[in-house]
Amino acid sequence: MSTEPRAVRPVALAHGIVGLATCLCLILFYAGADALGAVNDVGNAVLGVLSLAMAWTLYAAPRRTSRALVLLGLTAVGAALTVVGTILVMTGTTGFYLAGLWSSFGFALIGIWLLGTASGALRRAGLIAGAVMTLGLLGVPGILMGIDDMNTAPAWTFAAGFSWAGTYLLFPTWTLRLAARNAPEA
Repeated sequence: MSTEPRAVRPVALAHGIVGLATCLCLILFYAGADALGAVNDVGNAVLGVLSLAMAWTLYAAPRRTSRALVLLGLTAVGAALTVVGTILVMTGTTGFYLAGLWSSFGFALIGIWLLGTASGALRRAGLIAGAVMTLGLLGVPGILMGIDDMNTAPAWTFAAGFSWAGTYLLFPTWTLRLAARNAPEA
């Protein structure tokens, strides 16, 4: 069994399930299940908050450093931005495109945490997931420009959209593998 705190497994398991379920909701939404759009939006915020819980749980492990604290702080800001993105779209303050840029920016900051903390047997998977998530930083100029129409958005803003593969697939897969690694021995 791992030396990670006991809370790692349930948080990692919840994160992985929410991430993959949120991804599935998005796919079904685009396939015509319009009601799942709001479920995806809420799932996005929950995934951001669970990402912070994951970072906090791993920070609580015996290897605390000032670098780890800075990375935890980035994750907290990132989690807040994912919630901001959800609030923006659910209140109608912005459309889904600009709200998505905000959320992908938040998950990019969480990806930086993952890049800085991935270790052990899951290091490579964590580095790949974190690197893909950081593509969300490419959308920051779009946020500053207030771009909110996918039909007229410059092509470079779509590059930020690739970050969702890291957020909704690679990162949840990493956390599910982390949960399995932290399973109690039989």
